Amino acid sequence: MTGISKSFGAVRAVRSGELRVRAGTVHALVGENGAGKSTMIKILAGAEQPDTGEVRVDGRRAAVGSTAGAIDLGVATVYQEPQLFPDLTVAENVFLGRELRRRGRVDWAAQNARVVELLELIGLPASYATSPVRELSIAERQQVSIAKALGGEARILVLDEPSAILTDAEIEVLFTVVRRLVATGVSVVYISHRLDELFTIASEVTVMRDGETVGSYAIEDLTVRRLVELMVGGVPVEATGRSDVPDAPPLLRLEGLSAGERLTDLDLAVRPGEVLTLYGLVGCGAAEVAEVVYGVRRPTAGRVLVDGEPVQPRSPRHARALGIGLVPPDRKLQGSFSFQSIAFNIAAGNLPLLSRAGVWVDRARERRVAREAIDRLSVKTPDERTAISAMSGGNAQKVVLARQLVERPRVLVLAEPTQGVDVGAKEEIHRIVRGIAEEGSAVLVVTTDLGEAIRLSDRLVVLRAGRAVADFGPGASQADVLAAAAGETAGAAA
Repeated sequence: MTGISKSFGAVRAVRSGELRVRAGTVHALVGENGAGKSTMIKILAGAEQPDTGEVRVDGRRAAVGSTAGAIDLGVATVYQEPQLFPDLTVAENVFLGRELRRRGRVDWAAQNARVVELLELIGLPASYATSPVRELSIAERQQVSIAKALGGEARILVLDEPSAILTDAEIEVLFTVVRRLVATGVSVVYISHRLDELFTIASEVTVMRDGETVGSYAIEDLTVRRLVELMVGGVPVEATGRSDVPDAPPLLRLEGLSAGERLTDLDLAVRPGEVLTLYGLVGCGAAEVAEVVYGVRRPTAGRVLVDGEPVQPRSPRHARALGIGLVPPDRKLQGSFSFQSIAFNIAAGNLPLLSRAGVWVDRARERRVAREAIDRLSVKTPDERTAISAMSGGNAQKVVLARQLVERPRVLVLAEPTQGVDVGAKEEIHRIVRGIAEEGSAVLVVTTDLGEAIRLSDRLVVLRAGRAVADFGPGASQADVLAAAAGETAGAAA
């Protein structure tokens, strides 16, 4: 892939992307969130078309116009979460959409025989061919996803964060499968934030930063620390955090909190007026923290305290009653009614406040509250009747945030608060967040954006494999924070 560029509206996802992968090798592609990795892979997989640049396979220019076109070229992508139908068998999933036929009918015997060959290659029992996918573990489902890719005669296999949801033992199984594939001549593009594992599986690494390819390197010429430095560059992040947050009892405290398979025994405290950023790589357990605090997920152990009192949010409504607000990570799916107006979206989270007699929405008050929110957060819109779908990502995100601020929350949790917004909107949202803290709220920011974590934090806690591994004061070094998240011991933490 050479000379690749791609923009989404005002956001320049890739400026100058280059990727060269040799046959029969494992080639790692790394970079921070927003570096351009995902866009490069979507272009390779035919899911997006580049604005400039070209893709060549075996030296010949390849027109990857669609995902089907990529598959025809032998390019297959396996994503972090297995994309399989749980009620179909392994064989049915592997050949879904490209069934082997004989005399117009599906040739089940031929399909099952071919799947048995693929299962042997990836190390699963032959009996799994006729087993429903729902009976398999997550790791086994991922192996089936690889088998599905190989069933399409893949020559270039892209593994996107394959280890993020696996245990250490399951990762070893994955590596065994990858080595077997490489031995057969398959090229593997391996994307991972877990930098330490690259030194076990990859032979070359391409580093991206800010939409550009920094360079490609032989793995033996690198260390984790050097890789981190290449990813973050030499420009320090301008931090806005304070070291003089008033020394007051915590508004939010988490004690021994565990949830699901990713979060283990977390202790955390956020004081009034403080912005604490919780940073980690994909699958570190940070997302589970936000869900537990807002009542979306039940913890398996530990407790949540607000103002020193143990509480256990049973639902988002209960969390709101406790004075907890949440801006969810996925604005479109979890945070807004995109074809409804600004006023509707703000009112939707505050119906008890904006209703008359608990039945009718006070339309005049709804419009007034929406206009106040527009003014306070500097939302660029003609008026409160504008639909969210007609707004930029940054202004839509401000509306999602505004809904939580109608009744000022004592505790505000922001999960990926600037995901999918341009640089200007990001700075505005950061300014709003700092203002919320200065008004006395405890603010917990859960983010996988390293620059955001450092820029916003009065205190920064790094999560790795569900545990807090480092604690930094304001103005932390990008290299130290990323090194801690990636598995290397960081420098002195504050």
